[in-house]
Amino acid sequence: MVQALVSNAGSNVSDEAVAAFAASLNGAVMTPGDPGYEETRHVFNGMIDRRPGLIAQPADTSGVQKAVKFAREHDLLVSVNCGGHSVQGYGVCEGGLMIDMGKMKAIKVDPAAQTANAEGGVNWGEFDAATQEHGLAVTGGRNPTTGIAGLTLGSGSGWLERKLGYTVDNLLGCEVVLANGDVVQASENENQDLFWGLRGGGGNFGIVTKFTFRLHKIGPIIYGGQLAFPRIPASLKAYRDFMESAPDDVGGAAALITAPHEEFVPPPVRGMPVMGFVICYTGEPEAGPEAIKPLLDLGPAINMCEPMPYVALQAMLEPGQPPGVRNYWKADFYPELPDEAIGALMEAAASPPSPLTAVLVQPSGGAVHRVPEDSTAMGWRTAKWALHVLSVWEDPADDEKNIAWTRNIAEKMKPWAQEAAYLNYLMDEGQERVEASFGKSYDRIVALKNKYDPTNFFRLNQNIKPTV
Repeated sequence: MVQALVSNAGSNVSDEAVAAFAASLNGAVMTPGDPGYEETRHVFNGMIDRRPGLIAQPADTSGVQKAVKFAREHDLLVSVNCGGHSVQGYGVCEGGLMIDMGKMKAIKVDPAAQTANAEGGVNWGEFDAATQEHGLAVTGGRNPTTGIAGLTLGSGSGWLERKLGYTVDNLLGCEVVLANGDVVQASENENQDLFWGLRGGGGNFGIVTKFTFRLHKIGPIIYGGQLAFPRIPASLKAYRDFMESAPDDVGGAAALITAPHEEFVPPPVRGMPVMGFVICYTGEPEAGPEAIKPLLDLGPAINMCEPMPYVALQAMLEPGQPPGVRNYWKADFYPELPDEAIGALMEAAASPPSPLTAVLVQPSGGAVHRVPEDSTAMGWRTAKWALHVLSVWEDPADDEKNIAWTRNIAEKMKPWAQEAAYLNYLMDEGQERVEASFGKSYDRIVALKNKYDPTNFFRLNQNIKPTV
C-alpha cells in the first residue's frame, strides 16, 4: 500500500493502482524516495514544507484528465502546480496527489494575428522569451519563474497593466480539464460563463491546460530600470503626484528596499534603506527620459534607467526573490493615497527586519480603469494604488519578527484600504476576506462553482465554497 497517499478522507491507494496509473500516463509519476520527488515538491516559499503521497507530471491534456480521474476514483486531495509561486503554497499538498504541470511547456506565437497559445506549465520567462522574438508582449508576472497559469487565473498584475490592462483582459480562450475529467473550451464564444469565472476566479473551476492570449507590440527594447531616492515621505509623494497624470506608457512602482552591496551602488548607500522607482516606459525608448522628466528633475541618487530589453526588465526583481527562502506577504488596494497614508506607511516600514524585504507601492489606472468592473470575476478596477508587502528572509528563527512587521504595515494602512484585495498575494486572511474580494460578483461566482465543481474537488486555492 502507498501509505503516504492519504486524502482528507483517509484513503489509501494500492501499489498496483499507482503502477497502473503510471503506466497509463504520458508523463512521469513519482512517489516519496523516487528521483526528482524532493526537487519537484518544493515550491518558491520556503515556509511551505508538504509531502504529497504522489506527484504526477502529465505531458499533455489527456494526462491531466487521467490524473483528475485517478484522484476522483481514490478520493484524493489534489494540488495543481505550475511555477510554484503561490505564496500560500497551493501548488503542493500534504498527502494526496500533486499534479505538476512542468512537462507542458509548448508555446506557439502567431506574429501576424498577434496571439500566443501556451500550455499550462509555461512560466513568464519562457513566455516572454518566445513572444519577444517578434516584439510582442502581454502583461505578465514580475518574476520570470512565476507560472502563467496561477498569475493569469488570479487576474494578472504586471508592469504593463497600465498600458494593456490585466493579463485576463488579454485572455482570448482556455482549454480546461474540469473536476469530472471532461475537457472543455472556454472563450467569449464557448462556455462564456466559465470564461468569465476563469478571469480572476483562480483555480476554482478546473485545470487550464492551454491559454490563448492577445499580444501587443512592446519591445524588444524599452526604456526602463530603476531610480533611487532617499527613503522619505517626500520621495513617495513626488512619485504619487507624477503617476496621477502619467501617460499609460509609464508603468512601474515605488519600492521601499534595502540597497544591495553591488558595484553600481555608491558605497555610502550600500545596505541602507532607499526608495527605488521601477520604470517601465513602453513608448519609443528615446522618448523615455522626457516621459519621466519630473522624476529625473528630482535628482536621483542612482539612475539606472536606459534603453534595455523588455525581458531584462522582467527579470530585474528576480535576484531579490530567491527561491526557497521564507516569504510572508500582505496586499491591499487604495482608492487614493493621501499624504496621511504615505506618512503611516513610511513610519511602519521604516526598519525592515530583512534586507531582502520589499514594499511595492504600485500605480493602477490607465487600461485597467477602462475595463467595466463586471467584465471579469475579479474587479477592484477603480483603485488607484496597490500595496504589496513582500517580506522575505532566510532564517526560520526570524519568522515571528518578520511576520509581525508585515502584519503591522497592513494594519496601519487599513484606514485607507478598500475591501477587495489581490488574492494571489494574500496569506492567512480567512474566508471572509476571499468573499469580500469578489464583492458583488460573489453570488455569481458561487453559482459557477456549483455548476462546474459542486464537490469542491479543486479546493487548494483562494477557495469559493459550493453551496449545493
